[in-house]
Amino acid sequence: MQEISKGANVSLNALSEDAGAVVVSLGWTSATGAGDADVSVLLLDENGKIRSENDFYFYNHPAAADGSVQLLGKTPTSDGDEDRISVDLTAVPEDVARIVVAASQYGGARFGDLDDLRMTIADRSGEPLVGYSIEDASVETAFIFGELYRRGEEWKFRAVGQGYETGLAGLATDFGIEVLEDADPATGAATTAAGTEPTAAPEASTAAVPAPAATATATATTSATVPAQARGRAPRTTRKKVTLPKVARKSLAENDSWRTARLFPVPTLKSDKEREVRATSVLLSVMAEVPELGRRLTAGFGAPAGRMQTFTEVPLPHGDTPRRPDGVIRVERAGKLWTALVETKTHGNPLKDEQVQQYMDIAARRGYEAVITLSNDVALDGSPVVDVKIDGRRKHKVSLWHLSWAEVAHQAQMLIRHEGVGNAAHAWLLQELLEYLQHENSGCHGFQNMGPAWVPVRKGIEDETISPDDGRAVDVINSWERLIRQVCLRLGGELGQKALPVQRTRRDSDPRARRVAAASALCVDGRLSAELRIDGTSSVIAVTADLRTGKVRTSVDIPAPEGSYPLAMVKRLLRALAEAPADLHVQSLVEGGNGPRGTLERLRPEPGDLLPKDGAAPTGFRLSLIKGMGSTRGNTESGFIRGVDAAVDRFYHGVVAHLGAVEARGGRRG
Repeated sequence: MQEISKGANVSLNALSEDAGAVVVSLGWTSATGAGDADVSVLLLDENGKIRSENDFYFYNHPAAADGSVQLLGKTPTSDGDEDRISVDLTAVPEDVARIVVAASQYGGARFGDLDDLRMTIADRSGEPLVGYSIEDASVETAFIFGELYRRGEEWKFRAVGQGYETGLAGLATDFGIEVLEDADPATGAATTAAGTEPTAAPEASTAAVPAPAATATATATTSATVPAQARGRAPRTTRKKVTLPKVARKSLAENDSWRTARLFPVPTLKSDKEREVRATSVLLSVMAEVPELGRRLTAGFGAPAGRMQTFTEVPLPHGDTPRRPDGVIRVERAGKLWTALVETKTHGNPLKDEQVQQYMDIAARRGYEAVITLSNDVALDGSPVVDVKIDGRRKHKVSLWHLSWAEVAHQAQMLIRHEGVGNAAHAWLLQELLEYLQHENSGCHGFQNMGPAWVPVRKGIEDETISPDDGRAVDVINSWERLIRQVCLRLGGELGQKALPVQRTRRDSDPRARRVAAASALCVDGRLSAELRIDGTSSVIAVTADLRTGKVRTSVDIPAPEGSYPLAMVKRLLRALAEAPADLHVQSLVEGGNGPRGTLERLRPEPGDLLPKDGAAPTGFRLSLIKGMGSTRGNTESGFIRGVDAAVDRFYHGVVAHLGAVEARGGRRG
C-alpha cells in the first residue's frame, strides 16, 4: 500500500488493474472509547457544487439509487472502528467531477480528541491501494479526508485534510448545500467554512443540513435534511420506505396451539446437511429478491450494484471429481459479471480449511472474484475464519470473506424495523427470513460455542492451577471477543443504533500481542472484560465475567452534573432510575477513589447514604448489575453465552435506556 501526505495525489489505475470499484475506509481511535464521527459523501460537478440534494450521502441517506455510492457503516477493528464506503466508479454519472469524503462531529466534540485519523482505499478485491493519515487535527468539528476526481478517463485520489471549526454546516455550505438556521441569536451562526466568506446556494434544488447543536438548528425543508442532534433518533430516509410494526397484529387463532403458516418452515429439519441446504437456499433467494438486503450483504465484498441472481448446489469441475459449493452469487452490471462462491455451515459446525481452499482454487481458475464463507462463527478484525493459501503467482486475485448468521439477522432487522425497504412484500420476505433464522431448528443462531479450551481454562482458573502463559487462554480471549461482537450485533439490530466494542489501544498495535496480554491477565485475575458503546448514549458499558465467582457484572459510569448540590444530584439520579431493577448497585465516585455504595432498593428511601461522610462532592456515579453467568459447564450457548447476552440486555433496557436526561446534564460528550 502506498502512503501519501497531505495535498499529494495518485492515480488509482496506476495502483491496481481492478480499481473500477473501491472501498474507502475512514478510521480513528479514542482514548476514552467515547469518540465517534459521522461519515458523509458529496458528489460535485465541474463547479464544485452538488447537482441536487441527492448528491449528499450520510447516515439518513446512505446509498445512491444507481449503486455508485453506498455507506456500509462501521466495522470493528482490533483497536477501534472504521467507517467504510463502497464507491463504484464505473457507475458514477459523467457530470460528476469529484467525490468528496468527509466526517463530522456534534455536541462540541472535536477531531483533536480522536487519535489515528486515517483514510485508506482498497480495490474491488480488498487489496489496500493507498493510505493517508491526518496528524494535525485540533479544534475542527468537520474534516474533508480526501477526494476522488476525474482526469480524462481515469480516477485519481487526493489527500485533502481540510478541517472546519463550523462543523458539517460550514463544510456543506462550501459545496452549495443550504443551511437553515434558528432565528435565536444566542445559538450563533455557522453557515460557512472556517476562514471563508458565505457561499451562495445555487438556484437548483439544494439540500438543507443543520449546523451542529452548539451553533445552529436546522429547519427540515427537503428530503436530504440532516436532523440536528440526530444521534438517538429514529432515522428518516429520502424516499418513503416500508417497515413492519414492532407490535404484531392481534392473532385470529383460537388458542396458542395454532401455529402461524411460515414461508420457510423448519420443524422437519433433522440433519446438518438439511439445515445447510435449506439455510443457503432461503438466504440467497431473499437476497436476490430484496435488493436492499442483497446489496448490503455483498457491497463490502466488492460486488457492484446491479442485477443479482443466486444459485445453489452448482457443480464445478475440479480434477476428477466436480465440487458443489453451497451457493453461487452473480451480479451483472454494464455487461460485466461479478461472481462469488458460497460455503455455508450451520448448527455451530466449523468451516473446513481444505474445502474452502478448493473453492478458492476453483474461483481463481474460472476468474471469479470472491469466496464467501457463512457460519455461526464471528470473524475478528475482518479476517477470514479459515486458513487458506493464496497463490501469489496468479494474476487473478480471489478475495476470501466471512459472514456470520448473526450479521445476516442484524441487517434484516435493521431494514425491516428501522431503515425500511422498497415495498411491503419485501418487508414481509425479510420478516419471514428473520423468523427462519431465529427458529431453534434452523441452526443459524450465531456464535454459540466458546471452543474446546473453554472448560479446561475455566476449571484451571477455579482451581488456581493455570499458568499465565497457558496458550489455551488466548483461544478463550478470541472466543470472548467474538461473543461481545455478536452481543453488539443483536442489541444494535434491536435498537436501530450502531453498537460497537470499544478497544482502548492504538491503531498500530498488534492484535495478537494485545490478546496474549489479555490472556495472561485472565489467568491471573480470572476475569474477562470488555466495553461496548451504543450510539445515542454518551456512556460506555463495561462487561466483566468473573470465572471464579461465576458472576457477570455490567456497569456504566456517569459524570456528576456541574453546578448541582450533591444531595440534589443524587435525588435526580434516583428519580431517573425509578424503573430500574431494585438490585442495581449505585456507587458514588470521588476524586482519587470510590465513595459509598448501596442497592437501589436501600438508597431510594435514604438518598443521602450515597454521599461521602467527609463532605466531598461526588465526581460521578457507577451503576452496576450482577448476574449469574449460567450453571452449564459445557461449551454451549445455554450456559455462559446466554448468560452474558442476557446480562447486557437487562442492563441496557433496565438502566442505560433511562439515563438520557442525567447524561445530558452531566455534559459528557458521546
